[in-house]
Amino acid sequence: MATFTDPIRAEADFRPGDEEWLHLLVGDWQMVADLAFADLVLWHPSAGGTYVALAHVRPSTSHTVFHSDFVGERIRKDLRPLVQQAWTSGESQRAGEEHWTQESAMRIEAFPMVRNGRTLAVVTSHQDLSNSRMASRLEQTYKQCATDLLRMGMQGLWPDFATPTGSRRGAPRVGDGLIRLDAEGIVQYASPNGVSAYRRLGGVDSLESRSLAEVTTGLLRDHRLVDESLALVVTGKMPWRTEVESNGVSLSLRAIPLRDGKKRYGALVLCRDVTELRRREMELVSKDATIREIHHRVKNNLQTVAALLRMQSRRMVSEDGKQGLEQAMRRVATIALVHETLSQGLSQNVDFDELIDRQFRLAAEVASPGQVVHTERSGSFGGLPSELATPLSLVVNELVSNAVEHGLGERDGTVSLHAVRRTIADGSERLRVVVSDDGRGLGSEPRKDGLGLQIVRTLVTSELAGTIEWEPGAHSGTDVILDLPLRS
Repeated sequence: MATFTDPIRAEADFRPGDEEWLHLLVGDWQMVADLAFADLVLWHPSAGGTYVALAHVRPSTSHTVFHSDFVGERIRKDLRPLVQQAWTSGESQRAGEEHWTQESAMRIEAFPMVRNGRTLAVVTSHQDLSNSRMASRLEQTYKQCATDLLRMGMQGLWPDFATPTGSRRGAPRVGDGLIRLDAEGIVQYASPNGVSAYRRLGGVDSLESRSLAEVTTGLLRDHRLVDESLALVVTGKMPWRTEVESNGVSLSLRAIPLRDGKKRYGALVLCRDVTELRRREMELVSKDATIREIHHRVKNNLQTVAALLRMQSRRMVSEDGKQGLEQAMRRVATIALVHETLSQGLSQNVDFDELIDRQFRLAAEVASPGQVVHTERSGSFGGLPSELATPLSLVVNELVSNAVEHGLGERDGTVSLHAVRRTIADGSERLRVVVSDDGRGLGSEPRKDGLGLQIVRTLVTSELAGTIEWEPGAHSGTDVILDLPLRS
């Protein structure tokens, strides 16, 4: 998969961990853009002594200053000296009024992103001042937090590799609620949304000048269910995430420690009320459990039907009747096997390779009570949706039984099953399945009046929307070839 560092990888002097650090930066800098009320652009040197824009993020707390995306473009001439000076000096730089126009006044700052003493990129912050007014305390705090994070980036202290990677549903954002702590974990500032989130958790009226750890633990009703990382998050000591639950309200918390080269001087804690999200997730889990239970009960009922057919076949006097009941029992057992597989997983997809391994050997053994039949399987079916797995299982079962009973006859031999997935010219995916035997060969396509082959043709054409062909084997026997479209 292409990444934003691909265009510069050949010429960039990246050392182990550098590229991953930049990806971690871009993965988390939406938070900085929201705090700074500014667009952020990531620059890296390119051929010809210029710079190229690798990434761009817009704030969700304010309007953007760039309505068009210029990622991949070279830097403007008037901006290049500022970025160049930040790159070479390793210090932040602020542009003067020469970047102001009659239409807008823009504050531009450049921050070199430094790791292990080496500048890896430069982040420029672009804030529109045309509608500026007296900044509120919230805006002042937000902008100070953004500056603190960018200055940590200049020292290689942020982003932190200890931060959990990967998405987590309900991860808090700046607009959801922000709390700033000092080094002792005392709240210096809490945004209105942050106070509201804690109020829903347990009726807290004010957070400022109070220990966030003491406030949080005082709201918990059951301390046995507390996440072990909670203490380190609410004191701002580690860049982790956790959740607290009280009075039916779930609160997601994320801490970002603020450090300089010597010590930790504070922390940011983002909080978000995720009660509704967790309620919906519980509903989904409950539905998944219900679906698995339904598959389990269907499997049990089908196994009961198969057992009844087996008992009935034992009482049959006619050999044709007994054989018919045994074939019906085998088909019911095949469908039950698919439902058993579905009852064991959360997905409605079936690992068909694991399923068919069991069924393939069983079908050959049941069809050959008086002879030795070897089975060989190659290729891969991959994961298939349940609506394809059930008819395909029945088709394979009938073809294997037919290969043993009619292809090998009463001789010992081998039945092979091969599957391959392929992508054709129009981009769609197809599955090719070949069932082979090394018997005497049918000489031509088999008769169409057999119940088993009628079932196969119906399932292949109607349920699977594919084709089926019979061909002579390479040396002996018969190859039955299925060509099926795969639906996602």
